[in-house]
This record gives sequence, structure tokens and C-alpha cells, in this order.
Amino acid sequence: MRPRYSDLFEALCDPDPERADRAFDAILFDRADALPELAEVYRTSKRNARLRYLAIQLMGFTEDPRAVAMVLPALDDPHPLVRAEACRSLEDLAAQEHRDLLEARLADMDALVRKAAAEALENIPK
Repeated sequence: MRPRYSDLFEALCDPDPERADRAFDAILFDRADALPELAEVYRTSKRNARLRYLAIQLMGFTEDPRAVAMVLPALDDPHPLVRAEACRSLEDLAAQEHRDLLEARLADMDALVRKAAAEALENIPK
């Protein structure tokens, strides 16, 4: 991982909301350039659901079709907020080829995930 992103991901979890917001904005500004690091931080942050959530959210904002494959594993994340954000990210990425996976989330045990999947399915073109 490039040092710039390592520092930014650390700052994302800072208790100072201004520092965390600046880090989020810096990664968001880079968008697709940060995609490999976003995927890596998602894969390696097993104990930090907040960081996984933010990584998936930022992937959705990249507008890069390569992000779709990186977001898909998050549909099965152990944390419901991450699963819900994966649904929203697939919506942002207009991942119509994965509507079936979103439909499967309509049966998720968590109501927030079911709602996010339903909203994504409403907004992704068929």
C-alpha cells in the first residue's frame, strides 16, 4: 500500500471528526486512483467494520466499473452496515448485471440490508 493511503486510512478512524473528514475527502478526490488501496483495506480490516464500511462506500463513489467486482464480497460481510453499504455502492455503480445478488439480499436477516437492497433494485436500470 502506498504510504499516502496508509496514512489516510489511519486518519479515517481518528476520533477527531475533522481529521477523519479530511482523510475521507482526500481519498474521495483520488477516486479510481485509490481503488487498489480501497480493496486492500477492505480485505485486511477484519476487525474494523467502520473502515470496511468506508472502503466500500468510497469504492461506490469511484464511478469505476472495476470497483463492482471489489464491492461484491461485501454483500456477505459479517457486519450488516457493511452489507447495506455494499448494496448502495452497487447502486451507485449501476451494477445491473448483479441484480440477482441484490435480490438475494432481500432475504437478509437485517432490515437495514433488506431496505438498502430494495432501494438499489428500484434505482438500478434493468
